[in-house]
Amino acid sequence: MKTAVNEESPFCVSVSFEKYLKVLEVIRDSDTQEYRARYAASLIENMAFIPELRGEIIDFSILGRHEDLIHLLLADIFPTGLTFNEIKAASVPLTNIAFNYTERFKNILKDAGENFNISYRKIHPKELYVYSCCLILQQFFRKDIKVSIPLYYDIPSRNGVIKHYKITVNSDYTTISPTRNAVFPNESEISMLLENMDDLKLWKKYFPPQSWTLSGFNIISLVDATTEVALSDLKSALIEIDPQNLMPNHNLKEIFRSYFDAPELNFGLMLFNRRNNSLEKIKVYENIFTNHILDFWLGMFDEKTRKATFQNIAYNSKPIIVTNVDDLEEEVKALPSFQILKSNNIRSFMVIPIIKDSELLAILEFTSPVADCLDGLKLKKLEFIFDIIVYSLKRFNFEKDNQIEAIIQQEYTAIHESVAWKFRAEAEKKYNALLAGKKYALREISFSGLVPLFGQTDIRASSEKRQECLAGDLKQQTIALSEIFETADNETSEKFLMALDAFREELSDYIRADTEQRFQHFLRSEIAPQLLILENSGNRKVHQLLKRYQRNTFHRYGVFYNQRKLLDDSITIINRKLSEILEKKQEKAQQIFPHYFEMFKSDGVEYNLFIGPGIAPELPFDKSVVRKLKIWQLETLSRMEKSVSRISGLPYPLEVASLIFAYNDTIEIRFRMDEKRFDVDGAYNSYYEIIKKRLEKAFVKGSKERLTQPGKITIVYLDEDRGKDYLEMVKKLQKKKILSPETEMLEVEDMQGVSGLKAIRISSL
Repeated sequence: MKTAVNEESPFCVSVSFEKYLKVLEVIRDSDTQEYRARYAASLIENMAFIPELRGEIIDFSILGRHEDLIHLLLADIFPTGLTFNEIKAASVPLTNIAFNYTERFKNILKDAGENFNISYRKIHPKELYVYSCCLILQQFFRKDIKVSIPLYYDIPSRNGVIKHYKITVNSDYTTISPTRNAVFPNESEISMLLENMDDLKLWKKYFPPQSWTLSGFNIISLVDATTEVALSDLKSALIEIDPQNLMPNHNLKEIFRSYFDAPELNFGLMLFNRRNNSLEKIKVYENIFTNHILDFWLGMFDEKTRKATFQNIAYNSKPIIVTNVDDLEEEVKALPSFQILKSNNIRSFMVIPIIKDSELLAILEFTSPVADCLDGLKLKKLEFIFDIIVYSLKRFNFEKDNQIEAIIQQEYTAIHESVAWKFRAEAEKKYNALLAGKKYALREISFSGLVPLFGQTDIRASSEKRQECLAGDLKQQTIALSEIFETADNETSEKFLMALDAFREELSDYIRADTEQRFQHFLRSEIAPQLLILENSGNRKVHQLLKRYQRNTFHRYGVFYNQRKLLDDSITIINRKLSEILEKKQEKAQQIFPHYFEMFKSDGVEYNLFIGPGIAPELPFDKSVVRKLKIWQLETLSRMEKSVSRISGLPYPLEVASLIFAYNDTIEIRFRMDEKRFDVDGAYNSYYEIIKKRLEKAFVKGSKERLTQPGKITIVYLDEDRGKDYLEMVKKLQKKKILSPETEMLEVEDMQGVSGLKAIRISSL
């Protein structure tokens, strides 16, 4: 039997059916349907014969002994007709103990295996304790704080894939009540608690362990959320700025207001310029961000004070939260900063430093004219997107400082011309309805019966080469630093030489996941201050070595970046060449038959092409159209392969390998309104995506040879008919001297959930 998530809790937890039995008593005494009244009376009578099911149940094994009776008791909540559809159970509140599972839930657990124990994912004991206290504030003290905590089960499916289930909890049949040891905080103390969500000691002072009772049972319902991207709106909107094409997202403030459930909310952000030791506005966002407090910091303090402030923030990064400025002490109200709050009608605010690896990246501010609008609960919600904010800021700073051209994927992708007609037709229906004073709900846009054509030209072993380049850069840097310290030959040199030798030895063996991070920390915290001392030492030879060292340093992070820059430049050149050819060839492909096309660039180029009569219903469509596009695909990949082999003078030598996946069936694509893009729709069609993703790492059956090889095109298919079709097309192109005459017929090593694949492999001429 599983125990509670957290043994230490403000609650004494027990199971009770008394609240539910009262509902049955009402049905028995007043329901106009006689059969329901008799049924309720029968359940109440049966419960009367089982004394251990009445009152407070703390021995949860009793639930298992009376499983059948509990199943009958809860039949109204768990309809038999839905037992194979709903993933549902009753549960002991705030524990991992569940009972009265639906059949679908039982089957999911059965597929997970006998040794699997169900448990909530990633709930810290401190977080659960404070959450439990907030439940008391919400239900007993009637505080409208809208407390919630994300609950998920991670359950392996039969084939070993971890499925993530989001849990919703119905607490209608639970009761919270105080014990003799309960403490009753006043309004001021409650505000103080909400300002200090992370202070567990403070919460325990006002809500001691086992000082309240939580009795009853919950109804938990699960929804498969494996494919859900948490907080997708904020992820797509958060400060993804392209320095080459600055376009502000005017919806950002409204998104934050919606996320925080705060209609009167202002959001400000300033970047921290480490080189100038100052805050900087993002000019293009000046009309969107409202930097009341940060503007005051910029204008009020002198440079020396600001510098000291930022240094202090880097070491003490605790956010500042004030739920109600009227509750501040009188000494604080006398400060000039308080007048700024008053003059801008700020009654609640948060100021949050964004720090990663001891580096201040930016400062956020949230302000509201509504008292008690912002508190620790809002800060908790912000934690869920902290990594996204850090990633966005780092990306922006990197691109800005080094003036590297970047293409940021549009968060609202343009509608492809081949399918725009269907969007226009639907929009016209809504427009006509509005003119007539009627309502019209836009229908989902989808296309079924489409033939998918997938192709990619991938840069071979790019991940391994990145690791090699990283090791080479770091090794060269340790050698350069060792030369400086050997020349300086002072009393601290030996310590640094030993540390650098240790790093060099580690690089010779293998690179750990945290090697670069540890090296950068070592550079910032120990090497950099010592180099500054040596620079002012007056040693001429050391000074010359330092100048050479600094010329090789990538200033943003203080590391050597020579070999990695050669690799990145080579990848950029190859990607540009491949995409230019593909975009130009795509124009000709659209002339064969209009189709939906999307291209992605990473370490190489891949694309999806979907064709079918639904995309251009006015044009005749048959198998010959698909055949022409398949030949186009082979010719295009051959051209792309040749173009890379003819690139001369690449900074870093690289090779590419090409792949085509020939799928048997047609599929359906649906426009996802949340992500503003088309996606393969349905569980059945997802098999197509699964195979695509696994082919890149596939091997030839019975060998250690990778299926895709440099300078070659590999065509993967599922059945002999597809293989014969492609073989005929290959022979046709071989006669035209587009492909080499050598043809390899291969079998693909079985992969998880994928077996029986075969392949044709040929080279370009």
